[in-house]
Amino acid sequence: MTHDIGTGDLSARERILRTAHHLFYAEGIRATGIDRVIAEAGVTKVTFYRHFPSKNDLIQAYLNHRHEQWIKWFTEALERHGGTSAGAQAIPPAMKEWFCGQALGDFRGCAFLNGVSELGPVLPAVVETTRQHKQQMTDAIEALLPQSHRRRRTAEALATAVDGAIVQSQYSGDPAPALSALQLIADLLTTAA
Repeated sequence: MTHDIGTGDLSARERILRTAHHLFYAEGIRATGIDRVIAEAGVTKVTFYRHFPSKNDLIQAYLNHRHEQWIKWFTEALERHGGTSAGAQAIPPAMKEWFCGQALGDFRGCAFLNGVSELGPVLPAVVETTRQHKQQMTDAIEALLPQSHRRRRTAEALATAVDGAIVQSQYSGDPAPALSALQLIADLLTTAA
């Protein structure tokens, strides 16, 4: 079954990457074999291996691609919901966009946390990529907050709350409780700062 991921005029590398992105995120990295990516991307094995010498190379490219997409969406969503004027209050409505499928397609949790749980022990590069991704997410949150001696610590706490909300929304299937908790945490942390 081929997924419509808009691959018509793309290069072979881009078709492979988009196909892998869709399958890895929707069904899991381990569950998705290279042969399936090749078939659904409509390329030959020779073409695939010319662009991605191993599945690990494809996994790293997928995570890099996902990071670029996600961090762009996140920073734009924070701005749409008030940016620095709203401060931490911009976070819950931004996350609601994603959890409710209004951004980035169907929500299936954090690609990075999913990747660490699947591959962390056997592919340390996934853990490092996740650390870098979460660092940039924390930086984006910190940029919302007013200057204070606790600014970085508050951003780190909010980032942890965001990760918790992502996980709760993923396993519960209902984002409302996670968003409510995230709102409470944002209120408490920014009042205390």
